[in-house]
Amino acid sequence: MWVSNRQKLTAILATSLWLGALVAPGPAVAEEPYHLGVVLGLTGTGAPYSKEAVEGIEIAVNEINGQGGLLGKHPIKLFIRNTQTRPEVAEAVVTELIQKDKVRAVIGTYSSATSLAIKPICREYKVLQIATISNSEDITKLNPSPYTFSVVPNTYMMSNAVVIGGAKLAVANGWTKYATIASDYAWGRSSQQVQVELLKRVAPNIELVAEFWPRLGQTRFNSFVVAAMAEKPDFVLTSIAGADNALWRRDAREYRFFMKIANPGGLISVTELMRNAKTIRRGLYGRTRAPFFAHLDVPMMADFVNNYLSNFYRYPTDWAVMSYDGVYALKQGIEKAGSVETEKVKDAMKGLTINTTRGRLFFREIDNQLSASAYFGRVADDPDYAFPIYADLVEFKGPEIWRPEKEILAARRK
Repeated sequence: MWVSNRQKLTAILATSLWLGALVAPGPAVAEEPYHLGVVLGLTGTGAPYSKEAVEGIEIAVNEINGQGGLLGKHPIKLFIRNTQTRPEVAEAVVTELIQKDKVRAVIGTYSSATSLAIKPICREYKVLQIATISNSEDITKLNPSPYTFSVVPNTYMMSNAVVIGGAKLAVANGWTKYATIASDYAWGRSSQQVQVELLKRVAPNIELVAEFWPRLGQTRFNSFVVAAMAEKPDFVLTSIAGADNALWRRDAREYRFFMKIANPGGLISVTELMRNAKTIRRGLYGRTRAPFFAHLDVPMMADFVNNYLSNFYRYPTDWAVMSYDGVYALKQGIEKAGSVETEKVKDAMKGLTINTTRGRLFFREIDNQLSASAYFGRVADDPDYAFPIYADLVEFKGPEIWRPEKEILAARRK
């Protein structure tokens, strides 16, 4: 079985802890603290993912500070702010973090709209921005900033994985028409556009019969469910996340939507797998960004899972994993630079290969996008867990699915 069992996890953990004890540096004299901003949607639709992201960040910071801080001498001081998943609020809190709290880097955010809103502010003040949840490809594709980095598989990468996996299912099942339902903001728009564009390339005979655009923060999806079913598509591609995603699935289940219409590649992260363990339909094909169970053979992931379990008595979600990796990406950039000075760190991070819970990955120089994988699979029960995970999980490596560089350059010239 491709999923590591608990015995394997324990063995990996014991080995990695033993090795860590051999090489752990001694305590160093603390110098100037490193002020790190965390900007997330702690209320509203982004609250579930954002809370889990903060937990991953706090574990990373505690680990690093336990070793004396960055470079062994700069303890990290966290400044956590709520964007309310509103761009104008994100702009205000980031400006305050920079001007008042003197943060050198900002990790976040939930909602691509908020990430795009703070990007020019971080650039103006020469502050690092590390995207760990928001993943519109426009964050790094257009108006590139040397201070902005993404550790998330972006919308093009995720959509490419969905299209490849979905097209195979379409051929196998004889599907000929589909509809899309996507949240009406930057992430939903970008995901839907790329999915339609790529599906047209790989399966031109499949017809798009309808598009539906619920607003961000939609609380009732009944009208969208009824309208989509009226079109009688063979399948529906959805791009809905956070609390909205849970409400969409709730309303769709009332109409037995998933029993009548296929929904391959909807966002089913570890959050949904755990929170909806009793109700989520087995056999659904979904996409996700950083499932812990795909990489338990990576010592860094094994350590993180154990630490997370010890602190929170549950497994880490994609959002915790990627946010944890975001802190360690910053740490390794600082180590490469040999300094906490932002200009040196952003130069060191460009093209840098780093260790993550998902393995050794690198930042592509043209857009500072990490070569993170995207994942597509079938929801199924597993005896090792009290919640379903993915069976037949396919990992699409970042360089296999990200947008070609020539297309990025062409988009920037427009």
